[in-house]
Amino acid sequence: MKKILVVLMIVAVMSGITLFANGQDEAVSEVKVGFIGPMTGDYGNYGDLISKGVLLAMDEKNAAGGIAGKVNIELVIEDSEGDPQKGLAGIEKLSSSDKIVALTGPVFTGVSFAVGERVQVEGIMMVTPSGTHKDITNIGDYVFRTVASDGLQGEVSGRYFHEVLGIDELGVLYVKNDYSQGLFEGTSESFEAAGGTVTIAETAQAGDKDFKTQLTKIKAAGPDAVYIPNYTAEMAQILEQASQLGLDIPFISGDGFSNPEIYQLAGDYTDGVIYVGPTQVSETDDYKDFVAAYTEKWGFAPDSFATNAYDAANILFAAMEKVYNETGKFDRTDIRDAFAATKDYSGVTGTINFAENGDLVAYQGVYKVNGTTPEYIGTYTVVDGELVEVTL
Repeated sequence: MKKILVVLMIVAVMSGITLFANGQDEAVSEVKVGFIGPMTGDYGNYGDLISKGVLLAMDEKNAAGGIAGKVNIELVIEDSEGDPQKGLAGIEKLSSSDKIVALTGPVFTGVSFAVGERVQVEGIMMVTPSGTHKDITNIGDYVFRTVASDGLQGEVSGRYFHEVLGIDELGVLYVKNDYSQGLFEGTSESFEAAGGTVTIAETAQAGDKDFKTQLTKIKAAGPDAVYIPNYTAEMAQILEQASQLGLDIPFISGDGFSNPEIYQLAGDYTDGVIYVGPTQVSETDDYKDFVAAYTEKWGFAPDSFATNAYDAANILFAAMEKVYNETGKFDRTDIRDAFAATKDYSGVTGTINFAENGDLVAYQGVYKVNGTTPEYIGTYTVVDGELVEVTL
């Protein structure tokens, strides 16, 4: 009898060992997906908006029966606070304890670099809706994004600022982090290749609140415009302090300006700002339905990154469903392969394809702020070193 019990216990233990099949059990009723982003602190608005895009996609999929009509999805959220080390702690927990099969996020570039290195080693695919540095997807074949890379943004920005806006001398104030510095480098290279000159480039440290010293130097240099490729909190403070100093020079920016929080923080100073960011999404029925559902559920409208996150999540869920239907389990490598094979996906942001390196095949949009309302100017790309306006 004891021998029978021992055999039964061994069988039970061995059955338990097979529960984790490179991510999840083939017989589970629930599968876990991770999200890493800043949920608290100065940048908490980014994580809140973006995670809610993923949550909406998850809730809709679960309401329809889940993966293959039988497996519910659980989103496990880890707060990075925008700190790469906290992002690493988050992916450690998500991978080892929560046993996620894939990751949505991270939100910021620095965290995306740190977490990307880890998921590449562990074989867990990640898709960031907002990590834009051109080198993020160079980490490896488990790293994807549903946002245009800084490489394209920098090329379009530099040429547009010089060739269309007629800026010859550019001043820059950027914070020393991967996102801002990457945009500065890409944009300044493109700007100077087009014939412009960066006459002054001032820097600040992450977390700085006072930019008056740098702005005073920029004012004295007298450039045609000031480029501020930063996150919302810093840009709001820069715009307000520039006004206090009487710095009457046009401000231009990057996709960080597409976060609507900028108008809550610095709405008195945003008029006239021109920025390069995501292309304007066509007012399709799918897009209108998404905005309505997001707004009804959360009480406010989505920004472009939340929209990217919604599409990223739905593409991921489709990949997970394909793998489950074919194999009966959620193998992490198979999910990565199915995600990479996405072709002409019809999302709320339009038709989505991925380049071989995991980048989104994309264009860039240009906006001009009228008061606190961004108005779309046009869609652009760079072909063979030439700025090209695109009709979508």
